[in-house]
Amino acid sequence: MAASRMLRLVPSESALLVCDMQDKFRNHIQYFPQIVEVTRRMIEAANLLDIKIVATEQNPNGLGHTVTELGLQKHNVPVFTKTKFSMCSPDLRNEFGTGIKSVLICGIEAHVCVYHTAIDFQEKGFNVHVLVDGSSSRSMVDRIYAYKQLERAGINLSTSECVILGLVGDSVHEKFKAVQRLIKESAPDTGLLANISLV
Repeated sequence: MAASRMLRLVPSESALLVCDMQDKFRNHIQYFPQIVEVTRRMIEAANLLDIKIVATEQNPNGLGHTVTELGLQKHNVPVFTKTKFSMCSPDLRNEFGTGIKSVLICGIEAHVCVYHTAIDFQEKGFNVHVLVDGSSSRSMVDRIYAYKQLERAGINLSTSECVILGLVGDSVHEKFKAVQRLIKESAPDTGLLANISLV
């Protein structure tokens, strides 16, 4: 398995993947409201920077649809229904069009669909970034050890603010002021500091 390379993030070559942020998970995922807020910020930033956004829903008949706080309809985000524990389907990849080299993944659960999505996209040759403050699981143990496994596999682990500013790249960027307003307040605590010894 080839490791993801730390390529510079370029908006026109990047896609944001929103994995299974569905209503039925709301009361079961650790730090779910905070993960929703980080994901919402990522969607807003992606929209500002004209980055492709794609979402999935796992078995929506049983698990419901994507939480309304993310505003997928407002941003005309295509949503793919799936049963597999990976977003990396031919139909979803075709939605990218041409030129996408990097995928930015947020959503749930970190140790299941986020994990397998990251591994599958890496195997397809993409530069993969998992947002550690934008993904979670029902169990913090599952979440933390998913990140450890992903890191060993060569997946890039990062935070939302690091990725957003990496995509902007320069304080003279025409969208920098708008992005700055978006991240003016730090992203919410998603429980990683309390488990820093495990990371």
